[in-house]
Amino acid sequence: MKTQFRTLQACLFKHLLLSLGVLLVPAVTRALPQPDWLINPKPFVAKVTPGPFGEQIELANGLVRRVIRIKPDAATVAFDDLTTGESLLRSVRPEAQITIDGKRIEVGGLEGQPIQNYLAPSWIPRLRANPAALHFLRFEIGRTVARFPWKKQREWLTEDAPWPPPGASLTLTFGPQGHGAGPLVDVHYEIYDGLPLLSKWLTIRNTSSQPMMLNSMTVEQLAVVESESLVDGGASNFCRAYFPLEAFSDYSFGGAMDANVDAPAIHWEADPLYLTQVNYNRQTPCLLVCSPPIGPETEIAPGGVFDSFRVFELVHDSTDRERRGLEVRKAYRAMAPWVQENPILMHVTSARPEAVKRAIDQCADVGFEMVIMSFGSGFNIENESPEYLAEMKSLAGYAYSKGIVLGGYSLLASRSIDANNDVINPKTGKPGGARFGNSPCLGSVWGLNYFRKLRQFFTVTGCGVLEHDGSYPGDVCASTEHPGHTGLKDSQWKQWKIITGFYEWCRARGIYLNVPDWYYLTGSSKCGMGYRETDWSLPRAEQEIIERQNIYDGTWTKTPSMGWMFVPLTQYHGGGAAATIEPLKDHLRHYETRLADLFGAGVQACYRGPRLYDAGQTRAVVKKWVSFYKAHRAILDSDIIHVRRPDGRDWDGWLHVNPALHDCGMAILYNPLSVPIQRRIRVPLYYTGLTGPAIVHYEDGRTSRIHLERDYSAEISVSIPAHGRTWFIIEPPGRDRSPAARGR
Repeated sequence: MKTQFRTLQACLFKHLLLSLGVLLVPAVTRALPQPDWLINPKPFVAKVTPGPFGEQIELANGLVRRVIRIKPDAATVAFDDLTTGESLLRSVRPEAQITIDGKRIEVGGLEGQPIQNYLAPSWIPRLRANPAALHFLRFEIGRTVARFPWKKQREWLTEDAPWPPPGASLTLTFGPQGHGAGPLVDVHYEIYDGLPLLSKWLTIRNTSSQPMMLNSMTVEQLAVVESESLVDGGASNFCRAYFPLEAFSDYSFGGAMDANVDAPAIHWEADPLYLTQVNYNRQTPCLLVCSPPIGPETEIAPGGVFDSFRVFELVHDSTDRERRGLEVRKAYRAMAPWVQENPILMHVTSARPEAVKRAIDQCADVGFEMVIMSFGSGFNIENESPEYLAEMKSLAGYAYSKGIVLGGYSLLASRSIDANNDVINPKTGKPGGARFGNSPCLGSVWGLNYFRKLRQFFTVTGCGVLEHDGSYPGDVCASTEHPGHTGLKDSQWKQWKIITGFYEWCRARGIYLNVPDWYYLTGSSKCGMGYRETDWSLPRAEQEIIERQNIYDGTWTKTPSMGWMFVPLTQYHGGGAAATIEPLKDHLRHYETRLADLFGAGVQACYRGPRLYDAGQTRAVVKKWVSFYKAHRAILDSDIIHVRRPDGRDWDGWLHVNPALHDCGMAILYNPLSVPIQRRIRVPLYYTGLTGPAIVHYEDGRTSRIHLERDYSAEISVSIPAHGRTWFIIEPPGRDRSPAARGR
């Protein structure tokens, strides 16, 4: 009764506020600047500005600001969210740390802060340099630079994403006291236009006459304001959704389809200096430390240079899940713009030339753009015989003549080569115990030869796509016999350099990469959206709901183009006739549902089988949905707003939004029920950029005029057929509806 009474009270209070004209909107919209950078990022231009008295340097873009004091030494003294006006920094720390030849060395930093809860401006002039640290020598201001070359595949891009992402850069150089010989450390920062995002990395130069061993490094250490105040409990009790700062890195490995699950260089730790925190055991995770878990244990020769991994720091201005997800998606669109390449692809189950050509012909006929010779097809990228390479070159040429890009699947990790080439467990001195049980070491003779073969294959054949399964999962290796690393401590760093060096090589040549691991920042375009493979052995009707659930859940932090799904045209794992779609013409309603689910989400799938159609009516359905996707490609590849999660009990669907397009919103709604339904659906339109009246264009050609409520939503009436779907486009009134004006 108490709960019901309180609910009634809340409803009455809300009605009263609305009757008085009080604006009730989510917290996400109350404190936002005008314009909102997620809708119009253009006003937020990045600049690096030295202070008027030469005491500090500011990196700012109207959304985020980092201030580095350079006297009496260099250290970050402010990290501010300019959207909310809040400070994220509570304490000063060194700008970096390195361990050279067993000696730990701080890079810059200022000491003497009395408490760690906050940083008062009046304390800053009294802070002092650490005499044992490397000291600030000079700075250089510039523009952002591409991390590696990117050959764009423009036919798969709905917008010409800039590379590098535009912005400003700052480099601080640190060296020994008295400018003596030894390590010189360049600390690099970039801040980007239109994003509350900065990046940071190190360059370490050996200016001495002797080699030096870089044992370990910390690229970033930020004492961040705590997101919660919990008296009891440890780090696991704190909610990451409240963290105002999200850090991610290109030093990421395989085995996960989420950035936060496998982020070995990103650590949120308890701060041992923070003695006055609320948490009784002083376990508040409010110290961001960015360092590899082991190594790099790399020798830097006299005159040599070492470049670290990169850290990216995204400032969230809200705890709203959708907004935080959009911010992450925008960051990846900018930092890894190749993720927006979204070719329509097929997995052909036989690599025999006649089977591949038949798949190419069908793909070209219905508008698909890529053929991947699938796992189990007989394709072998490691076969370097001249005859095989010539056969693959001929097939690739045939594909290109039809407008199709051809490539294939290769398994790297989760297999055993032999005791001489597998990663060696440091606990046993033998293979076994790796992330996938057994895996080859990338620095072994086999591993180095494997990547030589891959480069040779693409160079000789002209193929344009690699599906690289079981990429490097971060395994360490205790072998001292492998030529690609010296021992345990450098094994992780050296293997990561091997795999990312290859991916960057592919990206520079326009080779598309499907990698079911988090390698976006080093060149991969697509990862798994997130699904359980055995679910594709369930009865077909159950797969339909699960497919949309997977897409709905996977696109909170992924763009539609960042994740692939799976369609088992032939049997996969099991399930028999009840699970598979072949013969396609006999299960055409289900096949169409799968096509509508995926193309309606802007998500590409591995359509795995020997063919895409087996009859005229099947061809017509496939062609219909490919044409639908291509007609609306720009908005369908845009970000998803989550409207209702599939549950099999009522309608479900999502809304694509892009305020830069004429068609700034497109909703796709599905009906899993066996009867047609009519609904009035409240559609959240804030991220379309609309503020006043709008026009709705329905699938059947009807139009209606709507007015947005004060929370930027609108109620729209829809009819959805049984086991069917419908869609509508939303745009401002008075726009040109011609295909040319709409960017189609």
